[in-house]
This record gives sequence, C-alpha cells and structure tokens, in this order.
Amino acid sequence: MGHFNEVLEAYTLSDTARDYAAKAGRDVPQDEYFSEVFAKSPMVDVERTRGEGGSPPVKVFFRNPYGLQWRPEYKDWIPFRHGDVDLNNI
Repeated sequence: MGHFNEVLEAYTLSDTARDYAAKAGRDVPQDEYFSEVFAKSPMVDVERTRGEGGSPPVKVFFRNPYGLQWRPEYKDWIPFRHGDVDLNNI
C-alpha cells in the first residue's frame, strides 16, 4: 500500500474521531472513542491497543507501522509511527 497511504488512512480515522466528537456535542472520553470509533476499524490492532495503549487508551495501534496518539491539550488524536519503515513500501 505504501507508507504515504497508511499515514493518510491514519488521518482519515483521526478525522472520523473528530466528527464523532462534533456530533456528540461534548467532550468524549478516550474509552468511548476506542469502543465507538477505533475498535470498529479493520486497521486497528485491538488486542495490542488493549495491552499497550493504556487505560484509558492514549495510543491506538494499527496493524501497520502507524497508529493514533491522544493529545490531551487539544482533546484529539493524531497519527504516530510505532514500527519500522520499510523503504520498499514507499
């Protein structure tokens, strides 16, 4: 797929979380983001996120080298890289 596309997918899921919060019209707890948005995505490694993401989750791990990280000062999720970059996947 290419790392660029994987980052774009991460931003798309981040935007989905923002839309969810906007529709809720309130501050959404991180646990709710996970259960209502992230856990439903086939990109998300649910087991790894539950094991390593924190409680409440502060990191959501994807099945590729990327994921989303909680920014408490902005109350949103931004992409981060948690794995090696394969230069053949560019």
